[in-house]
Amino acid sequence: MSNNHFSRRTFLQSSLAALALPHTVLANEHKTNQPEYFETNTLAPATKPIILTTWEPNVPANKAAAAVLERGGRALDAIEKGVRVTEADPKDTSVGYGGLPDRDGKVTLDASIMDEFGNCGSVAALEHIMHPISVARRVMEKTQHVMLAGDGALAFALKEGFKRENLLTPYAKSEWKNWLKEESKKKKLEPPHIGKSNHDTIGMLALDTHGNLSGACSTSGWAFKLHGRVGDSPIIGAGLYVDNEVGAATSSGLGELVIKVVGSFLVTEFMRNGKTPQQACELAVERIARKQPDYKELQVGFLALGKNGDIGAFSLTKGFSYALYRNGEHTTHEAASFVA
Repeated sequence: MSNNHFSRRTFLQSSLAALALPHTVLANEHKTNQPEYFETNTLAPATKPIILTTWEPNVPANKAAAAVLERGGRALDAIEKGVRVTEADPKDTSVGYGGLPDRDGKVTLDASIMDEFGNCGSVAALEHIMHPISVARRVMEKTQHVMLAGDGALAFALKEGFKRENLLTPYAKSEWKNWLKEESKKKKLEPPHIGKSNHDTIGMLALDTHGNLSGACSTSGWAFKLHGRVGDSPIIGAGLYVDNEVGAATSSGLGELVIKVVGSFLVTEFMRNGKTPQQACELAVERIARKQPDYKELQVGFLALGKNGDIGAFSLTKGFSYALYRNGEHTTHEAASFVA
């Protein structure tokens, strides 16, 4: 595995058991010891199109999306094409084909998509389909529903012509078997730990030449999770939210924390109330830190893209990176963090 993928896998640094701790309120919070984002990352004035995506290794996904936008294409089409690149990469062990399985050895995928009109679709706990983002789009465009899950999502995908495939790669199977050996040494089965084998998400936001926003999320979820666990990625308002009047947001990290504050909707509402995308991301992270006493051992990162092309990126702890396509250039950056 490349260093980039390993750093993504070490993004979160604690266990599900930590979530059971009682909540306390932080004193004198939001001391990042860092100046405002746009002072530390000087960017030229934005020109459309713009693509903002979680994680440095997702530059190839941005390039695929940019090819659509540079032809004047719709943001929705661009993000679907971009996310599919990561979903098909067997070396990415946290999204799509090659994703690490749950504790039962099953690869279950979550994804969501949202367009400029507020239409949205998602799938949760989907097995055997390499491109959950495209199934989510079909849910949005061909049903009266927002979310399909489990066997129902699979049946829908097969009916729509998607190919049933084995998503468990030899590498992922080996990692799962190694995990089982370690678990068997313990007196009782413990909750999955966030650490060496943790997960992340591809979250992609795009602003097209027509000034419209769309967004998408896709993940294989928490490695070795309980079968049936669903994170924030397929939940509209948690892992993804698009408001074409003001901006869009997405997240990566420990989904349980994001769900509890409806994170991406929260970021977008802060923008609606006059905050910049950067300020909005910082306030959402701060909200999580207030509610989670062990926040220094956990990780959540938010990205935000404003209607005017401004961007924001912020995380609980260091290590959250993102890929940016702006003014015709592909660049990567590390976000500022709450814990300096």
